[in-house]
Amino acid sequence: MDSHVLLTIAILAIVAVFFFIGRQLYLRSQRLRRRLQMGAIFTNITHELLTPLTVISASVDKLRDEAPDYGNDYDLMQLNIQRMVRLLQQILETSKSEAGQLKLLVAQGDVMRYIHETARCLEPLIAKKHMKFSIVCRPESMMGWIDTDKLDKIIYNLLSNAAKYSKEGGEVSITALTNKNYDHVRIEVSDTGNGIPADKMKTLFQRFQDGDYRQHRTIGTGLGLALTRDLVYLHKGNIRCESEEGRGTTFIVTLPITKEAFSPEQIDEKHQIDMNISKNAIADIKTIIPDENDDVDDEPSDDDNYKVLITEDNVELLMLMKQLLKSYYRVYVARNGVEALEIIHKKDLDLIISDVMMPEMGGYELTEQVKADPNYNHLPIILLTAKTQAEDEEKALRLGADEYLTKPFRLGDLKLRIDNIIENRKRIQREYSQQTVEETRSSLTKNTVPSPDDEFLSRALDLVYEHLQDDNYDRDALAADIGASPSTLYNKLRSITGMNVSSFIRDIRMKEARRIAEEDPHIRVSDLAYRVGFHDPRYFSTCFKKQFGIQPKEFLESLAATPEK
Repeated sequence: MDSHVLLTIAILAIVAVFFFIGRQLYLRSQRLRRRLQMGAIFTNITHELLTPLTVISASVDKLRDEAPDYGNDYDLMQLNIQRMVRLLQQILETSKSEAGQLKLLVAQGDVMRYIHETARCLEPLIAKKHMKFSIVCRPESMMGWIDTDKLDKIIYNLLSNAAKYSKEGGEVSITALTNKNYDHVRIEVSDTGNGIPADKMKTLFQRFQDGDYRQHRTIGTGLGLALTRDLVYLHKGNIRCESEEGRGTTFIVTLPITKEAFSPEQIDEKHQIDMNISKNAIADIKTIIPDENDDVDDEPSDDDNYKVLITEDNVELLMLMKQLLKSYYRVYVARNGVEALEIIHKKDLDLIISDVMMPEMGGYELTEQVKADPNYNHLPIILLTAKTQAEDEEKALRLGADEYLTKPFRLGDLKLRIDNIIENRKRIQREYSQQTVEETRSSLTKNTVPSPDDEFLSRALDLVYEHLQDDNYDRDALAADIGASPSTLYNKLRSITGMNVSSFIRDIRMKEARRIAEEDPHIRVSDLAYRVGFHDPRYFSTCFKKQFGIQPKEFLESLAATPEK
């Protein structure tokens, strides 16, 4: 081949290579520019969000001074403000790390004591899941140099992850040790969770690795471990992870603590470590959450207080909803579907409110089980969820949920939905109360294929009529005759008629008393009372007036005074 042709081809090849390299460098610079621009945007937004949070926090403190009776509510507000601030600060730290702007400032103090106090602040967070928590520092006291702000974030991220991805009732521990030269501290955070799969270990410290938080039905940002690694490296330390599936995980962080390990601009000679910083920075729950169902009256009752079960794994939201609703209803609470089913089987409930994403059993599975059980399928269910897709709502309604409320929601909106369901029941009660027994029976027999509820109500009507004159015939006797537990009888009648068992029996007696009075206006009130199962005519008169707005004597007199047609 001609040398000129070869030279031309070589030149073209070199040009193409340079063009390709230049193109790649250009695209890389564009990506870097966009990343820096987005980082700047996120940083600006984060700063803007921190300002209103500061105003809200100050307003809560002002309210606490002016109306101190609502201390628990203020604590919940401040708790969630702190969480939002912590998340925003984590975003800021991540942006700084990407831009190479993270700075270290170490101060001297009791390193071991600081680690112990910092970890102790997270004890309530772990206690929420009924997990054992241990803190070991050997030695208990040792002076050194650390950046408390960075160490707070390291400990918080590792311990909160351990609690987040461990099963309820497990164990979490943090151990701080020193080496023989006392120039490094080794921090080990261990849990007895499910462990991390081998294929996840390679990308464990990469940003936006969610750690299978959906599988554990928790929340995550994918920033925690990546930021933790950056903070450890900034501190000139190292971090590694040891994990075995089914047995648990241990994160091991080693940090230098001697003054010589840091450059002069990283050393703060003027200030000592403040032991109160950790309490202000990462304290999670300042108040002890009471035993959730301690204040609910468990005595059997046929009163008109509607009984509501709230199922939510976020304890703060759970207690806040209970606090709002307990003024209007008798409120029971559960933290997952398994606990909810236990309460459903034990209590005479009227309505269920449930979160969708919960550990052990979520809201969808709970709804499915409740609606498949003939003893409880009448219970209305309101599902709460952060999912906003149309198919999620469709799934909830297909499973039998009566309402679907997306987070974040106003608690007033939740109460409105509860009240709407209750109002529908009251409408049923009004319609039933306006019917005579004959009209009710006639409406039940109109259906060629009666529903299970129709058959149940017809059987209950027949049994009460058979024992109409028996003043001892009560809810327990009716339950025994109909072959159902008192709880099932209560739930069914409440669902169908809007009445409890005693009200249902009394309603039939009153309607029959009115029918007898209309047939025989000259009957004595006492005889009328005995005919419908009342041994006390005065109590009968009270019930009659409550039902029809007129004393039985006056009603009989009005009937007697009306000329026959």
